[in-house]
Amino acid sequence: MLDDDLDEIHPLFAGAPATTEFKKLRKRIVRHAREAIDQYGMVERREDCSTPKWLVCLSGGKDSYTLLAVLYELKWRGLLPVDLLACNLDQGQPGFPATVLPEFLEKMGVPHRIEYQDTYSIVVDKVPQGRTYCALCSRLRRGNLYRIAREEGCSAVVLGHHRDDILETFFMNLFHGGRLATMPPKLVNEEGDLFVFRPLAHVAEADCEKFARSMNYPIIPCDLCGSQDGLQRQQVKQILDQWESNSPGRRQVMFRALMNARPSHLLDPKLFDFAGLELKNSDAEPENTAIPMLR
Repeated sequence: MLDDDLDEIHPLFAGAPATTEFKKLRKRIVRHAREAIDQYGMVERREDCSTPKWLVCLSGGKDSYTLLAVLYELKWRGLLPVDLLACNLDQGQPGFPATVLPEFLEKMGVPHRIEYQDTYSIVVDKVPQGRTYCALCSRLRRGNLYRIAREEGCSAVVLGHHRDDILETFFMNLFHGGRLATMPPKLVNEEGDLFVFRPLAHVAEADCEKFARSMNYPIIPCDLCGSQDGLQRQQVKQILDQWESNSPGRRQVMFRALMNARPSHLLDPKLFDFAGLELKNSDAEPENTAIPMLR
C-alpha cells in the first residue's frame, strides 16, 4: 500500500498535494516503474552480495524529476536495493541555468555529481547549418555519462525515457529508418561494462508532466540549444496525438504491441527460420487443393 505520509518518504515529496487525484497519480507511476524494474530484471543479484550503484541522469526536465522521486520512493520502501547517485551533465548550452539542479539536489539531500563538458561548441562546429543537433549531442552526452558511471563505480546508467518516448522512437525508426526498433527498457552498452535502464518505460508522458508540475519541481526547458529533435519527431508526436484523440487508449494498445512481437508473423529471416519451415506430414501425398475451373 502507498498510503504513507509523503513527507516521511523523502524531502523530494515535501509539500505534495493531499488530493485523491495526486495520490492516485503517484501510485500509478510507482506501480508502473516497479513493474518495469521487475519485468526486465534491472536489479542485479550479485554473488558477493554488494549493493549495486546507479547513476541517475537528470536533465532538469519533468521526466528526470519524476524518475528521481520514484526511485527514491521505491528505495525507501525496500523495493529497490541499490545506491543512487544523481548526475547532471552541463553541456554548455547557452542560457542553461547551471545553479538550478545543484541547489535543488543540495536542498533535497540527494547525493549528486554535476559535470561540465562543453559539448555544445563541438556540436555547433560539426553539424551543418539547418540540421538538428540532437543526434550528435546525444552521442557525446552518452559517452560522458558512461565515463562518469565508471569513475563513480556505477553498474548502470538510468534514464528518464517514458512510454511515449519509446513509442515515438519506434515510429521514427519505422517511418524514417526502415527498421522495427526502439529504446529498450534494459540494454548493455557496446563496451559491455554498463547497463542502461529506463524504469519509466511503462509510464505515460502525461503522468510525468502532472507529477512534476504538481510537485513544483524547478523544470528546465529542453530547447535551450535552439534545436529540437527535428521536425520528424514532432510529426510523429502529432500523429500519435491525433490517433489518441480519435481513439482514446490507442497509445497503450500500441505500446502493448511492442511487448507482444511474433517473429514468425514478420518478414525478418534473421529472426525466424522461414526457409526451414516444413509440413508436419511432409512424407504424405499432398491433398488436391486446386480450385476447379469455372465453366
